[in-house]
Amino acid sequence: MLNKLFFSLLFVSCQALLNPVYAISNTFDLHLQVYPNEDQFQIIADYKVALSPCQASAYLKDYEGARSLPGIKESKIISRSGNQVKVERVVEDRIMLIPITMRSVVQYKELSEQIIDFEQISGDAKLYKGSWRIEPEGEGTRFQFRANVEISSIVPQIVVEYFIKNQMTKRFEAMAENATQRLAQKQLGCK
Repeated sequence: MLNKLFFSLLFVSCQALLNPVYAISNTFDLHLQVYPNEDQFQIIADYKVALSPCQASAYLKDYEGARSLPGIKESKIISRSGNQVKVERVVEDRIMLIPITMRSVVQYKELSEQIIDFEQISGDAKLYKGSWRIEPEGEGTRFQFRANVEISSIVPQIVVEYFIKNQMTKRFEAMAENATQRLAQKQLGCK
């Protein structure tokens, strides 16, 4: 019975993945695309929040504030030197019914107020590297995320892809909502 349930869920997951590009539009004009490339995935996402560029930059640089996002159990700065910040993170989630815990140390390079590059320097993923960019747009700011990810896992790639699409969508929506709430509470340190 359990095998039948697993293969039914796997079949539904596979059907949802026939198109390699996945896009969503909602309150935050969120768009997400995930492109598989052998064992890696390229993730391209963007969303808009009614923040000034200063507020958006302050929000992205609040590395420890990530603890308030779904699945992120720990996020703490372990060193800061000039424009480089090392952050230790623990993510707990589920792929289907399988609980996973991923640990990482990510180095962020704050190249400007609008650009932050990042790369995992140690951790459970084989590769996690990308960038955040912010751009003013109308009465708000567009957050742009680009990353390449390769996860060490015995879970089939198609299931990992489904997980990435769904969990990243939830995290980006939560980030946009969290930034909006912090703006309402004036906790972003900008005018």
